[in-house]
Amino acid sequence: MFERNQKTIFVLDHTRYFSIASEEYISMDFLKGKPSGDGGATGAAGNATGSGGSQFSKSLWTCACESSIEYCRVVWDLFPGKKHVRFIVSDTAAHIVNTWSPSTQNMSHVMNAMVMVGVPSRNLPTSSDYSVIHGLRAAIEALAEPTDEQLAAMADLGTDELSRIPNKGRVICITSARDNTSMKSLEDIFNTVLVQQNTLAAPPAKKGLIIDHCHLVILNIVPLGVESLVTNRSLLKISPLLDVEIHTVSAPDISYKLTHLILNHYDLASTTVTNIPMKEEQNANSSANYDVEILHSRRAHSITCGPDFSLPTSIKQGATYETVTLKWCTPRGCGSADLQPCLGQFLVTPVDVTSRPSSCLINFLLNGRSVLLEMPRKTGSKATSHMLSARGGEIFVHSLCITRSCMDEAPSITDGPGGRVSDYRTAELGQLIKMSRMVPLKVKDPSAPPLTRRLPRYFPLTTSSSILFHLQRHISWLSHFLHLLVKEDMDKQDEVRCQQHIHELYKSASRGDVLPFTHTNGARLKLSKAKDQYRLLYRELEQLIQLNATTMHHKNLLESLQSLRAAYGDAPLKSEPGASLLRSFTESPLSPERLEPISSVGASGSSNSNSLLKASKRRMSSCGQRSLLDIISSAERSQSNKRLDFSGRLCTPLGQVAKLYPDFGTKDKDAVTTGASITPNVKEESVRS
Repeated sequence: MFERNQKTIFVLDHTRYFSIASEEYISMDFLKGKPSGDGGATGAAGNATGSGGSQFSKSLWTCACESSIEYCRVVWDLFPGKKHVRFIVSDTAAHIVNTWSPSTQNMSHVMNAMVMVGVPSRNLPTSSDYSVIHGLRAAIEALAEPTDEQLAAMADLGTDELSRIPNKGRVICITSARDNTSMKSLEDIFNTVLVQQNTLAAPPAKKGLIIDHCHLVILNIVPLGVESLVTNRSLLKISPLLDVEIHTVSAPDISYKLTHLILNHYDLASTTVTNIPMKEEQNANSSANYDVEILHSRRAHSITCGPDFSLPTSIKQGATYETVTLKWCTPRGCGSADLQPCLGQFLVTPVDVTSRPSSCLINFLLNGRSVLLEMPRKTGSKATSHMLSARGGEIFVHSLCITRSCMDEAPSITDGPGGRVSDYRTAELGQLIKMSRMVPLKVKDPSAPPLTRRLPRYFPLTTSSSILFHLQRHISWLSHFLHLLVKEDMDKQDEVRCQQHIHELYKSASRGDVLPFTHTNGARLKLSKAKDQYRLLYRELEQLIQLNATTMHHKNLLESLQSLRAAYGDAPLKSEPGASLLRSFTESPLSPERLEPISSVGASGSSNSNSLLKASKRRMSSCGQRSLLDIISSAERSQSNKRLDFSGRLCTPLGQVAKLYPDFGTKDKDAVTTGASITPNVKEESVRS
C-alpha cells in the first residue's frame, strides 16, 4: 500500500552559485523577418546581446525550479491524491514550501511559494552557513512525518503497532558540488542523520515514524559547456536504509533528466502521437503534421502487446529515454462500441503542456472526440492498439484488445499446428479422463496401484498417426486384442488369445491380404506397399507390448512377435527395443514413422538378382533413420576403403611420427659417390696406357 514513490521530497539549493546564468540564450526577436541573432546561440555572458538581437539566459535556479515543478505536475496529473511531493529550499536554513496536507499538494500553492522565495542574490556573502545540508536534514524529518493515509492506518492499528506501517520515501536533491569528495561527505552526513532520526522515532521517544528505506537522488547541475569533476554513478547501496545515485547534468538538460527519472520512479511510459494534422497558425488554409509526447502508466503497453506485435520506439533529440511512436488515426465519436475490447484505461498527461500541439490535442479530446492510435504488426500490417478519449475532464488512454479476446468465438479443435487436423481421438481421450478419476479415501490403501500405472504408456493423439488404432474401426477383434495387451494382470488364457490374433495377422500377411485402410478406397495395393503396411503394423505392435511388458506373459508375446518379424524379413536389431522405447517418449505423435534397417539374414548366401534387389531396397530403407551427413560420410568411407592407405601410416610403427619424403636427397648422394669412384680408375688406365 505505502510504496517508496508515495513520498517524494525535492531539496533545492538556494545558495549564491545558483544565481549564475545557465549559458543557454533565448532570442527575444519575435519579428516576422529573419532574426538578427541566433535563437539557440550559446556563448559567454558578454555575448548575451548577440549581434543586434536581444537574448537572455535563465539562471540555474530557474532551470531547477521549472523542471522540479514540472516533475510534480506529472505526478499529480497521473496520481491525483495518491502520490505526494514536497519542496524544501535550503540556504542558511531549511524553508518548507508545502506539507503532506492535501491543501498544499497543488500547483498553485507551490508556484506562489516559489515566487516568494525568488532567485538567490549574487550579492550574498560567501559563508559556510549557506549549505544544502540544512534542506537534507529537514527532508529526513519530513519523511518521518505521516501522511493522511498513514494517519488513518495508525488509527486502525493503534500507537503500539506503528512499526507495522511501511514508511519509505525518495529525496531528490538539486545542488552543485566541487568534486567527488564533496559528494561523498554529503552522502555520509545524510546517512548519519537518517540513523539518528530512526533512533528518535524508536520507543520510548516515538517522534514520528521509523524510516524503513530512503532513495537519495543527487542532481549535480552545471552551466552549459562547463565540465564537472563529479562523476555519474548508478544506484549504489550505502546502507540497509539508504540507496544513492548521482547524475551530473547541464542546466538546460535537467528537464530531460527528470523526465527520464520519473519513468522509472513511477513505472511510466512515454508515447509520441505522430502525424497529427493541424492547421498552421499563420496560414489557416494549410495544415501540417505535428507530434505530441504523452506520459502514462507502463501497463498501457504491456497488456496490449502480443507475440505478433512489436512496439516502434525512438529517442527524441536531446533526451536519453525511449518513446513509443503511435500513428494518429481518423477521430470518431466516443461510443460504447469502441470500449468493448478495452483491456484497461490509464490517465495521461502531456510532456510539454504549454506547446501549441499539446494544447490543441487536449482541447480536441476534451470536446468529446476520441482518437485511435495505430501500431505495426510483424507481418507488415497495422492494428489500432490504443484510443485517447476524455471522461469527466480527464484524458485517458485505452488499451484495446488486438489479440483474441474472451468475446471472440473459441478456436476449433481442428485448428491445430500444421494445418487443419480433424481426426483427434476425442472419444478415447474422454474414456481416458473417466478412467483417471481420483476418489479420496479415508484410509490409505497400500495395495492400490499408483495413478501412473493405470495411465496408458502409448496414446497417439490422432488416428492417422497410428496404424493399430486406425485399423480397430475395421477389424472387429482388434479392439479386444488391444485391451488384452494393456492388461496388468494378464493370465495364460489371455496370452493364448493374443498369440492366436498375432498368428492371424501373420497368415493374412502371407496370403498378401491388404489392410483395410480407409484411404485405399478398396483398390488393391502393390505387393511392396502391402508389405510396408504390415511391417509398420508389427513395429507399432511391438512398441505397444514393450511399453506394457509388466508380466511374463507380455514378454512371451514380445518374443513371439519378434520371431514372426524375423520370419517375415523384418527382424529387429539388438538396439531396436531401447530405441523404440525412447522414441515413444521423445517424438511427437504427428512425427512420420521411421523405417528401421532390415536384417540381411539369408541374403548373404543368395547370388541371384532378386536377392540383390532386396538388399538394395533394404539399404535404401535404412536411409530413413539417417541424416544426409551420415549418408555422404558412409559413401566417402566406402570409396576410401577401395584405395590404399598412405604408405607413411603403413610403414611407420605405432606411436611414431612418419617421416615425410624419406628418400629425399639420397639419390644425389649416390650419384656423387659413384662419380668419385669412377674417376680414379680412369686416371689409372690413362697412366698404364
